[in-house]
Amino acid sequence: MSEVVEVQNFVGGAWLPASGGDLLDNLSPANAAVFSRIPRSQPVDVASAIRSAKQAFEGPWAGWSSNQRADLLDAIADGIEARLDEFAEMESRDTGKPISLARTIDIPRAIANFRFFAGAVRHDETGCQKMASAINYTIRKPLGVVALITPWNLPLYLLSWKTAPALAMGNTIVAKPSELTPMTATMLAEVFHEVGAPAGIFNLVHGLGSEAGQALTEHPEVAAVSFTGGTSTGAIVARSASPQFKKVSLELGGKNPTLVFADCDFEKAVEGAVRAAFTNQGEICLCGSRVLVEESICEKFTEAFVARAKTMVPGDPADPSTRVGALISSAHREKVESYVALAKEEGGTIACGGVRPKLEGDLAAGFFLEPTVVTGLATDCRTSTEEIFGPLVSIHSFKNEEEALEVANGVRYGLSASVWTQNLARAHRVSEALDTGMVWVNTWLLRDLRVPFGGVKDSGVGREGGHHSLEFFSNAQNICIYTGD
Repeated sequence: MSEVVEVQNFVGGAWLPASGGDLLDNLSPANAAVFSRIPRSQPVDVASAIRSAKQAFEGPWAGWSSNQRADLLDAIADGIEARLDEFAEMESRDTGKPISLARTIDIPRAIANFRFFAGAVRHDETGCQKMASAINYTIRKPLGVVALITPWNLPLYLLSWKTAPALAMGNTIVAKPSELTPMTATMLAEVFHEVGAPAGIFNLVHGLGSEAGQALTEHPEVAAVSFTGGTSTGAIVARSASPQFKKVSLELGGKNPTLVFADCDFEKAVEGAVRAAFTNQGEICLCGSRVLVEESICEKFTEAFVARAKTMVPGDPADPSTRVGALISSAHREKVESYVALAKEEGGTIACGGVRPKLEGDLAAGFFLEPTVVTGLATDCRTSTEEIFGPLVSIHSFKNEEEALEVANGVRYGLSASVWTQNLARAHRVSEALDTGMVWVNTWLLRDLRVPFGGVKDSGVGREGGHHSLEFFSNAQNICIYTGD
């Protein structure tokens, strides 16, 4: 694809430009070249998409059974799977992530999301409570038009994670993907069109968060907002949606600890901690960017960790052997680099990385940065406590469980953590004491789609996954039938 593609919004089953005709450039992170342009949608475009979604909600879609909706989700999964390589190539080009990651994780997970929620809604159960003179039963009813706002790090993965349960429960959707990664969301709209989905049940509006995104969250016809992104933007979303008493789900940032105890399986702990630190260039909210290591093994562990990190050489995302791709944008790389400089000011030592790799050809202009390991920092300094969202990790030592937990819990975030120990009692004890929404023991990012996903503190509000998603995208109604004395 050498020509610049002009993307359009998908509203009411039709492809439309922004009303004003304005466009935004979309750059490929690997070479900084413009490869597509997207609509710079305004509130009037958002309102049009919401009208389309409302008409679809009140139309034939309202009569679809849960089994019919599940069949549609399966058809969408089949449509993505039929174009898996095409989706993976586009996701890699749009985000800068290695194509091997997109091909084996991102796109298969999107397919799995649609299939999982198709099965979930087919087998969903509601409560029934019998009284002496009555029977109570509960049904779940769709909300109406819901807004889905998704980030740039896992574009299709997270859009499908919200789209599937929203449709499964009978809602209609207006989605706004990140303006930095619009392409696989557009391809998903193509799949909806290809499988013959009812017009208006899935609408896609491109644009800036401050324009299209804000108009979407503020609109009175939107019943719920599901947002994944940065904590500061999440606060804006909450302020926009809450006064109208919309349902709001916020999956926000993290500064996740990896706790490594001396009794761990050493090689597995090193491998797992490196994977948690640098997968997807560290651009995952669940990445373990603080590695806390028990004092007696800290020196040995740091040496092994740094050696492993040095093997992760950034390269062409389109090369199947590449393990580290480009960061999403020049501005984001500069942000990460500012923390490298800050770490030095705060007394840290750059054990490896922190510089732009020397790549040839078009890649020389890409937004690459070597995986960075910092040692010698105080646990309460800015580099150690603020979310960086890039390939930068700090390593700290601790003396005992009490100190490890104090450091792990001593930040404003509480999304996830991982614990490496072979002591079963310690695994339970430490996990329960961690102030996070999720804990992995002797692994990282091992996901069961049935379990609750979400954080505490500044890491968000609400839970997604399994019945939690089905409940968010619906309202419970209790019906009490009097049967007589």
